[in-house]
Amino acid sequence: MRFRAEIDVMPLKEILDPQGKAVKLGLDNLGVKEVHDVRIGKHIQLEVEAADKAEAEQKVELACKKLLANLIMEFYEYKIFEAEMA
Repeated sequence: MRFRAEIDVMPLKEILDPQGKAVKLGLDNLGVKEVHDVRIGKHIQLEVEAADKAEAEQKVELACKKLLANLIMEFYEYKIFEAEMA
């Protein structure tokens, strides 16, 4: 079976987010003063072949821990769906 994973990787709350701070300042300069906090992360979508959803989760978990997220500075969360066949 083929599964689609939607993965979000974000900086930990305790870590300074310079990209988010730059966007916040840019919004302030544009007159958008109502935004109080901006955090910039990554959204990753991938398809994985697996026998079942549990195996797909194991593969996605491994990819996140070993490659997609820096666990010292970032956290991740994901959702897995059955991929639509074309």
